[in-house]
Amino acid sequence: MSTADALPCLALAGPTASGKTGAALALAERLAGRVAVEIVSVDSALVYRSMDIGTAKPSPAERAALPHHLIDIRQPWEPYSAAAFVQDATRLIAEIRARGALPLLVGGTMLYFKALIDGIDPMPAADPAVRQRIEAQAAQRGWPALHAELARIDPVTAARLAPADSQRIQRALEVWEVSGQPLSAFHTPEKRAANAGGISAGGLFSLEPGDRAWLHTRIAARFDSMLEHGFLEEVQRLRADPRNHSELPAMRCVGYRQAWQALDDQAARGGALDLPGLRERGIAATRQLAKRQITWLRAMPQRQRIACDQPGAQTALERAVWARLEQAVP
Repeated sequence: MSTADALPCLALAGPTASGKTGAALALAERLAGRVAVEIVSVDSALVYRSMDIGTAKPSPAERAALPHHLIDIRQPWEPYSAAAFVQDATRLIAEIRARGALPLLVGGTMLYFKALIDGIDPMPAADPAVRQRIEAQAAQRGWPALHAELARIDPVTAARLAPADSQRIQRALEVWEVSGQPLSAFHTPEKRAANAGGISAGGLFSLEPGDRAWLHTRIAARFDSMLEHGFLEEVQRLRADPRNHSELPAMRCVGYRQAWQALDDQAARGGALDLPGLRERGIAATRQLAKRQITWLRAMPQRQRIACDQPGAQTALERAVWARLEQAVP
């Protein structure tokens, strides 16, 4: 590469268990003779410390092989958002390019990808005191009552939220209390466009299987591997910290939510943990997540799709990335 300014910012997206981590590491190794690669994680679960097994976090050896960013940057009880991701990723992309390296964004949190590509509304920062007050009100009155209150001050937002959607109702009420404006006032195309940027044109690659059964098999195998490698023990350690609770966004991640509930059920009735039931619910929830991720991807027409369930998928990805780099720096 001749100059840092010529380097594009590339991204590798895909549903859970599609092989993104392995593909990214192999790609970085393949490009090593031409350009150094640094990975920026696009994953809302990998930001949390102490959540390693259930998130399929890259191993210490994998992270030592090349720089990784936006992993282990928050405690599970600390907030992180799409807006924070866009701010962090934008800064990191500039810093990586300034070092003469190629930024490669890798992950499956499609909201983060969309926020980076299309821009995001400038939102008020989280206010822990306000959140605690809203949670106390919900404990007394119930979330449907707070949803009704939201409908009075912000009918546009309330109309798209279910009365039991505690996380989003809380955020909408928090925005109102902090800013004096309804959440819907921040959702405008003009404000989003002003904050758009990030991934270079032609630089979004997507690992998508043609056969959904192939992905389902991998999801089941990975969940079984998680259980075998101490996932339940990891959740028990998280539960032992009084700062963690079941309503935290971190604890509502797929897998963690089902494991937490299974442990709650065991504590309530006594006896052995319903491991078969946990496995069934965890795999089903992960399949639903993958389905949503693929739906998000299909709404991104600029992506270059790589059939990850076909022989030669890695070679196809490398050729596509190589072609994009040739466009940037012949």
